[in-house]
Amino acid sequence: MATLVAPPDHSPVEDAESLRKAVKGWGADGKAIISILGHRNAAQRTQIREAYHNLFQEDLIKRLESELSGDFERAMYRWILEPAEREALLANIALKRDEKSYQVIVEISCVLSPEELFAVRRAYHNRFKRSMEEDVAANTTGHLRQLLVGLVSSFRYGGSEINARLAQSEADALHEAIKNKNKSNEEIIRILTTRSKTQLVATFNRYRDDHGIAITKKLSDEGSNEFFTAANLAISCINDHKKYYEKVLRNAMENIGTDEEAVTRVIVTRAEKDLKEIKDVYYKRNSVDLEHVVAKETSGDYKKFLLTLMGHDD
Repeated sequence: MATLVAPPDHSPVEDAESLRKAVKGWGADGKAIISILGHRNAAQRTQIREAYHNLFQEDLIKRLESELSGDFERAMYRWILEPAEREALLANIALKRDEKSYQVIVEISCVLSPEELFAVRRAYHNRFKRSMEEDVAANTTGHLRQLLVGLVSSFRYGGSEINARLAQSEADALHEAIKNKNKSNEEIIRILTTRSKTQLVATFNRYRDDHGIAITKKLSDEGSNEFFTAANLAISCINDHKKYYEKVLRNAMENIGTDEEAVTRVIVTRAEKDLKEIKDVYYKRNSVDLEHVVAKETSGDYKKFLLTLMGHDD
């Protein structure tokens, strides 16, 4: 379930006019901006952007970029984009970093539905005039490149059918591939990039039942080369993405220095989808409400905005 609280009867024109007042003059009114955009779903935000442009011949996103700053500006910028645009931007930012991290690429490829992933790839074309696949390929090599390009370009079957015999044979194939380390990575790539999520979950369950260990734990035990790390991330996202996101949030806030980029990414991308369930998983794992930790680790309008997206305005 979503945590976003959006009214069904908003007026895009009234919202656009209120936002204009909030960004005019000396310093933006962060509270007013949050009270509007923090309570509008993706379709409503698009309507507001269009109404703002029609009324004031100005791009609302560019105006907010110039008026806001820091973590609040970055979070608001990501929020106001259409979901596919946002995921395309997040992928591009991840690929441009000096310190390469493929976590975001794997997340987008393995958490989104086939249709959502296809929309992200199209949005990437429109925004960056290149394909997501070619940028992933340009920044990777070897088996890691094959895995990531395969995940990004996959259009999985989305049905719920399970072939138990296939789950058995591919659990065995994965076991042999992991045991042989780099000699059988092609089998891991083939299975992870072509099977439906439902079929893969059945395979992962079969692996655990047959070998007495979760496949993610087995991969971790075998070492931390880039390929195994990316495969492990993919399996975690496919197997239980809510549990995966809980871990992302926990890691982002339990160490010295909060990883605001990760906190923003999870809250902004999941607020309209399943952030409520992620909050429940977080509480079960940590015996503390996610809102409490976010409020402690953040400040100012950034804090207010994140808490609003989580369903708390105070």
